[in-house]
Amino acid sequence: MLGHIDYINLLPFHIFLKKHYFYYTTKKSYPAKINEMFEKKIVDAAFISSIKSKNKTCLDAGIIANKKVLSVLICDGENKEDFESNTSNVLAKILKQKGEVIIGDKALKKYYSNAKCKDLASLWYEKYKLPFVFARFCINKNKKDYQKMIKLFLSKKIYIPQYILKKYAKKTNLNPKQIQDYLNLITYKLNYKEKKALKKFFKLAN
Repeated sequence: MLGHIDYINLLPFHIFLKKHYFYYTTKKSYPAKINEMFEKKIVDAAFISSIKSKNKTCLDAGIIANKKVLSVLICDGENKEDFESNTSNVLAKILKQKGEVIIGDKALKKYYSNAKCKDLASLWYEKYKLPFVFARFCINKNKKDYQKMIKLFLSKKIYIPQYILKKYAKKTNLNPKQIQDYLNLITYKLNYKEKKALKKFFKLAN
């Protein structure tokens, strides 16, 4: 069973699964809950928060933003963590940011509403000139099967049909172009720079 983060940033992966691994069962939730399910071995594999992936068996795939992400924000207001997050709450502390941490589709909606918020991936890039890895694909068992799956996923350019974009647009009160523009900011392959960024994040988090 796969943990399934039900956010737009993994929409290409979910489309890939439906096409190539439709027989796999998934368990949906938000990142912090998926982390918990992974830790308890309720799910065999999942994209888990980077902060929780240290010393786990992980593959070279993740949820990565280069210079900005739009869906991980620190907004004006009282200091408050997002209960759906683990990594972003830590990132805000590393960057010494005050305010409310907001992640996921609700943050994306807030960004497009021109709320007074700052993009945490942008702040990270400004400071370290590195991409930021928000999550990694980690496994509890069936390593060879998941290696094959991830290798195939990373080799493909995923086309998102208009009807699916419209469905998510309706669900999130965004428009299809905003969703597509957002997805163009997200990559999934961990190369040298991404691994360097992850190492930096772990060191700072300590």
